[in-house]
Amino acid sequence: MTVALTGGIGSGKSTVSALFAALGVPVIDADEIARRVAEPGGAAHAAMAALLGPDAVATDGRIRRDHARKLVFQDDALRRRLEKIIHPIVRSEIDQALERVAHPYCIVSIPLLLETGGANDYDRVLVVDLPEQEQASRTARRDGTGETEVRNIMLRQADRATRIRAADDIIDNSGAPAGLGARVQHLHGKYLQLARQLSDNAGSGAQLSG
Repeated sequence: MTVALTGGIGSGKSTVSALFAALGVPVIDADEIARRVAEPGGAAHAAMAALLGPDAVATDGRIRRDHARKLVFQDDALRRRLEKIIHPIVRSEIDQALERVAHPYCIVSIPLLLETGGANDYDRVLVVDLPEQEQASRTARRDGTGETEVRNIMLRQADRATRIRAADDIIDNSGAPAGLGARVQHLHGKYLQLARQLSDNAGSGAQLSG
């Protein structure tokens, strides 16, 4: 069973992913894959460097992520062209990683799941939810940036209401961090049960429920 994990910037996706991983659940991280394929020699590096220009490439050949981020947030057309390079490669890498999974279920962390129209490709959608003001303030503290810059990023992501509508499951991350582990543990039990149900119903055409 595949569970797509998503949420807005600063919502706590990485923390939730780490908690599932600590329970022995395989986690495939789209951001990690995107970083890897953008490294020199990676599948997306040459096309990215050509698109972004020499100022976006450091002396060691690596893409200057901060510079690239500024370029794409100033130019939506450039951002779309960059996404056309990266997204198919990342999706192919995710598919290959899923083929190697030997566990009842797998977490696939995809920050831009809804923006790329991929929600229907997975059995469940798990949204890490946080009020937008908390998103902005937490991200600003974490990255050392201003809340205005963070909110500009948020405007290019699906809004909170859209994520909630798309969710099969929601983790409310607005409370104390100590309670997050218990919420993940609860979902872990639920997902193991649903994975068994999905296995039992394989070939019968029955729908996954719960």
